[in-house]
Amino acid sequence: MKKRIVVIGAGPAGIMAAGKAAERGMDVLLLEKNDRIGRKILISGKGRCNITNSTDIEGLIENVPGNGNFLYSAFYTFSNQDLIDFLERNGLKTKVERGGRVVPVSDKSSDVVDTLQKYLIKSGVKLMLNTAVKEVKAENGQVRSVITENSGEIECDSVIIATGGASYPGTGSTGDGYRMAEKLGHTIVQLKPSLVPLIAGQEWVKELQGLSLKNIEITVKNKNGKVIYNDFGEMLFTHFGVSGPVILSASRHILDYDYRDVKLIIDLKPALSEEKLDARIQRDFEKYSRKQFKNSLDDLLPQKLIPVIVNLSGIPSDKYVNQITRDERKGLVRLLKGLEIDIVGARSIKEAIVTAGGVSTLEIKPSTMESKLVKGLYFAGEVIDVDAYTGGFNMTIAFSTGYLAGMNC
Repeated sequence: MKKRIVVIGAGPAGIMAAGKAAERGMDVLLLEKNDRIGRKILISGKGRCNITNSTDIEGLIENVPGNGNFLYSAFYTFSNQDLIDFLERNGLKTKVERGGRVVPVSDKSSDVVDTLQKYLIKSGVKLMLNTAVKEVKAENGQVRSVITENSGEIECDSVIIATGGASYPGTGSTGDGYRMAEKLGHTIVQLKPSLVPLIAGQEWVKELQGLSLKNIEITVKNKNGKVIYNDFGEMLFTHFGVSGPVILSASRHILDYDYRDVKLIIDLKPALSEEKLDARIQRDFEKYSRKQFKNSLDDLLPQKLIPVIVNLSGIPSDKYVNQITRDERKGLVRLLKGLEIDIVGARSIKEAIVTAGGVSTLEIKPSTMESKLVKGLYFAGEVIDVDAYTGGFNMTIAFSTGYLAGMNC
């Protein structure tokens, strides 16, 4: 008799786990509650799917602030390069972009899903769509069956829970796996949004809604003035606060402060020292010496930002440029090099790219992904208490842990 394996959730982790188990000759059922596989893959990377990152294994670990060391076995068994090779073998060509981000040559996440769909068929996985799981049953510390909502009870030898986190519930990741694991005695580390837009305390931020800033530097400080994060890149102002790549990465560091009592400091001109910026402003002021202050910053700043900076500078907007004092100009320089925003909260877990928290890594064997509490129970992907920065790292975790579970179930 073939061993029967049930995999719950057809995201990257579940697909990889199911395919590997089927390749080993197992009878594999992949249960997915949506009407298609890979819903979250489709929306990842703005519809382009950032599959993985081209860094080395140590680089992968460094980009996993949430329990990175737990993943050594997974990454060494099935690395980012192994993943790229696997996709290429199955017909998906990839390319490397800025920051080591690996994406399909076609720039279409749907091509990733199509490739994975073909892999499932080729490896002989039985896929059951529109099949939600209510419970995983175990007897005497051994998995016995899975109870579905519409297909009754399915007996099996092993179960791999790959249900994702609690972020983007529209894609089907509504935290089902946590409830199943908890019922079987597992500890769920508190769920928090990670890689999430941040809420600003200042009202003027709303005036900048929709403004995207490139090549800025951000510094995040706690209430004692200690620097907790620094980054360079792109950000976006929203109706509630700030978002964009550098903000999402910064949010992971603010998580430990419960998204409160921290200051975000934006250097709008990081390429210029204070002296050079002062010289640049002096040149602009000479050029516009007969204009009012509010009309003198067009060469320096995006149009939308000018009224806000004028207001925050304390220099009267109608003051003529040739009357602005040295101290006022120096104050403007300091403002442009250190625009301060109070962070007062984060958006909900539903808007987070990834969920921090999940099934405790202390209760999972890192070399197999099997539960230490229940024989035949395995975990893969975001349901585990691991989380990484943006750049393809979370997707890599899903594929690597899925591979390990599929090889060992």
